[in-house]
Amino acid sequence: MSEAAREPHYPGAAAIEGYGGGGFHFAGMSHRGSILVLPDGIWAWPPADPSEIDEVSLAKMFAVAASIDLAFIGTGRDPFPLPESLRRRLHDSGIRFEALPTPAAASTFNVLFAEGRRVAAALIATD
Repeated sequence: MSEAAREPHYPGAAAIEGYGGGGFHFAGMSHRGSILVLPDGIWAWPPADPSEIDEVSLAKMFAVAASIDLAFIGTGRDPFPLPESLRRRLHDSGIRFEALPTPAAASTFNVLFAEGRRVAAALIATD
């Protein structure tokens, strides 16, 4: 079993049922803080500010890149341009992505998830 699989997480894909107040609701549960939503689970995600989004924070996403067609990076309340090196790493791993404020990223993720698309999201919690 991989180290990531042993970390506490929700084991499966789920829509984002709500967000705000510093956290998220999904699968009938709530989580305070940022989250990483992947096809194989939902994990607590350390970044609290978009400047903290980097290759290390997205390591789990890169590990399952072959199962993702499109990823949404929720940058909090405001738009935030990802560094060119991270944009290049996402591209080189085959992950198409959109960096958007978290509310737009979560909403768009939900629409495509409901359509059965292979989507992922890294979402910074907002108040």
